[in-house]
Amino acid sequence: MTNALILPQNCVALAMANPLAGPDHEVAGWFHAHLTHTFVSVLRAFTEFGSSEWIGVILFFVVLYFVWKKWWPSLVTLIVAVPGGMLLNEWVKIAVHRQRPFLHGWFVDWSGYSFASGHTIGATLLFGQILLFVIPVLKSRRWRSLAVFLAITLVLLVGFSRIALGAHYLTDVLAAMFFGSLWLAFCFFALKPLHRRVARRELTSSMPFAEDGVLALAPVPVTETAEQVQVLSH
Repeated sequence: MTNALILPQNCVALAMANPLAGPDHEVAGWFHAHLTHTFVSVLRAFTEFGSSEWIGVILFFVVLYFVWKKWWPSLVTLIVAVPGGMLLNEWVKIAVHRQRPFLHGWFVDWSGYSFASGHTIGATLLFGQILLFVIPVLKSRRWRSLAVFLAITLVLLVGFSRIALGAHYLTDVLAAMFFGSLWLAFCFFALKPLHRRVARRELTSSMPFAEDGVLALAPVPVTETAEQVQVLSH
């Protein structure tokens, strides 16, 4: 059993072993010296794209849509990728135990630990997973490029706002983007067999008069309905 008093001491030592500690403090100090009420208002608007409230609202409507369409593998992927990844990040915060750059001031509206940035990893997971859902549906290369650009821009705006406000160090934000991307990739490959299994089951259920032996040997047709193609690609 881990001693609750030993864990924070070990984690503080881990946080102090940051090779980018110098740039972390320089960037945080520079933005702190240039904060104005107007700048803070703009930054707070950007940071809302990674807030738990915003993510919760988007997830609610996407979940409703997937339930309505009965896209169960996509629903499982969404829940594991976004809320699951954000929960893992909370464990990372407790493990690393790094204090935030600024804990006091008229602009401070946060609490908790700093590494890794919760807003940034939330935005990375949400917009990254939505991007993985919509990319296969978009036929035009221009629309796909636009979707990628919008997702990356929103994540960068959230990350920049957290650094500039003084809520996180530069490495907190970079780590959140890295961890979020890594978790999305893990969910994509780990849950891919589930998508294929459900797609094959739906296909075989639509052929009730075929013999079992024939179905077992029959390849999956490449021409499907639009919804089946989306399920396969998710």
